Amino acid sequence: MNKVIHAAVRRDLARLEAALGAVDDGDLRRASDLNRAWSQLHDQLRHHHHQEDTIIFPTTIGLGIDQALVDTLESEHQAMAQALDDIDAAMRTYAGSGTLADAAVALEAMRRGHGVVDQHLTHEEGEFEPLVRQHLESDAWKAAMRQIRKQPPKRAGWFFAWLSDGLSDEAQKYLDSEVPTPVQFVFGRGFGRGYHKTIAPIWQRA
Repeated sequence: MNKVIHAAVRRDLARLEAALGAVDDGDLRRASDLNRAWSQLHDQLRHHHHQEDTIIFPTTIGLGIDQALVDTLESEHQAMAQALDDIDAAMRTYAGSGTLADAAVALEAMRRGHGVVDQHLTHEEGEFEPLVRQHLESDAWKAAMRQIRKQPPKRAGWFFAWLSDGLSDEAQKYLDSEVPTPVQFVFGRGFGRGYHKTIAPIWQRA
């Protein structure tokens, strides 16, 4: 499931890079839209990493996973937070001006941040996840997953709406195997309707 979330993060970062590279000078509406799309992705990333820092990492240390590895992943989170803040500042500036010059600065920040994020996600997938898979049936891991799933309906709805918006066939197939499609529909289309009104249309514009 972590890889499905990572796929959605990479998808949106690529979308934002492509969109920032194709804007018109002075298009304030597009600038505002892209900033809103970025803010939604930023929120998803912050929430995901907060859950890892406060629930996942302490649980895995308790299961015997190397403390040094977890420390490295947490330091990567700090580097990511700084990169994301840099993107945030550049995107807010661009949203206020709509100029090609500020779009170019935002695009460069997005590319740098994308590199930092992808490095961390790849590290997590390659080194951390194989260790975690050895403990999926443990009581401690199941308890951690119950904590992760305890989300307000609106947040869960936005999460499923965002996750499924342009997800690859392979990732969607895995998501369907983990979460019944009726549950995805109720949350994603019901509680997540705000996403479909305010974020999804942004990606429908070439």
